[in-house]
Amino acid sequence: MENIQFSSNQKLNESTIYPESQGELFQLIQNSNKINIKEIDPITVSKEREKFSFEKGFDIRVDEINDYLIKLANKRIEWKVLKKQVIEYFNNHNIDLQEIYKWLLNNQNNSNSIFLLGYFDFYGIKTNVDYKKAFNLFLNASEKDHIFAQYFAGNCYQYGNGTLKNEKLAFEYFKKSANKNFTNGQLDIGYIYECGTYIQKDLKKAVYWYEKAANNGNIMAMFNLGICHRDGIGVEKDYNKAFELFKKSANEGCSNGINALGYCYNVGIGIKIDMQKAFELYQKSANLGNMEAQYNLALMYDKGEGISKDADKAIYWYEKSAKQGHRNAQKNLKILKINNS
Repeated sequence: MENIQFSSNQKLNESTIYPESQGELFQLIQNSNKINIKEIDPITVSKEREKFSFEKGFDIRVDEINDYLIKLANKRIEWKVLKKQVIEYFNNHNIDLQEIYKWLLNNQNNSNSIFLLGYFDFYGIKTNVDYKKAFNLFLNASEKDHIFAQYFAGNCYQYGNGTLKNEKLAFEYFKKSANKNFTNGQLDIGYIYECGTYIQKDLKKAVYWYEKAANNGNIMAMFNLGICHRDGIGVEKDYNKAFELFKKSANEGCSNGINALGYCYNVGIGIKIDMQKAFELYQKSANLGNMEAQYNLALMYDKGEGISKDADKAIYWYEKSAKQGHRNAQKNLKILKINNS
């Protein structure tokens, strides 16, 4: 009988636009080619900018969205969700995204506005993706001790986004944010120590950083720490501890945690075997797009373990998982299609 598959970790895991008419300030800028530059008083322009900023309240909103993003990131909300949250935040406050982007271009006066402009450039929010520009903005904000910018700078160095790939510098920037209790930095430091890809492998340090991040509410760290306790990575095996960590991660909506909890019920890790509960958890995680859960769900339908055998549903979920690159799903899908042709 083929074993349910469950990976220990997943990889820890976008043109310049100028202002259009927006009140006296932008009108002044647009008409600058028609006016003798000597007639423009720099103090007047500065006052107009301050007035525009005050009337719109963008400076306050920029600070709020930064705090909000850091709060979400500290839970290890997925990046695609973070991008969506930025868009929803400004929409909920009746702020046009194009308008706030233009404002950011002209108001780079603190670390929050510098970082947020980089964030827009990195994800291509109302502009084209520009990793190089984003990276330089993240570095600028990092020098002003912006912890999320420090993390993003590390991410750019790690993957070579907007700069040359430099894993040593990636580690240093992650560590800067980690030392300020930014949980994504702590999570990545733990993962780097666990893998030992470009620093010396140290499983005890990996567990240390996972524990810090998990205790600070990072749901992916809870999952990774659960794996450590389940498989004895840097700690003694403790199935009960693993089950509790998976459960906590699952309750916070982590698809990996939900799948892991399903696996516990499937094979009896820290809990009695309950195939119906395993099926329900696999289904929930699979619906969230988790390829491991999609594979596990397909395997249950394929083998008829705990549920009625159903080749069509097995094929459906194998295909979902296979499209995301799951090799066993690709192999089983091919075999099942041949057997049912």
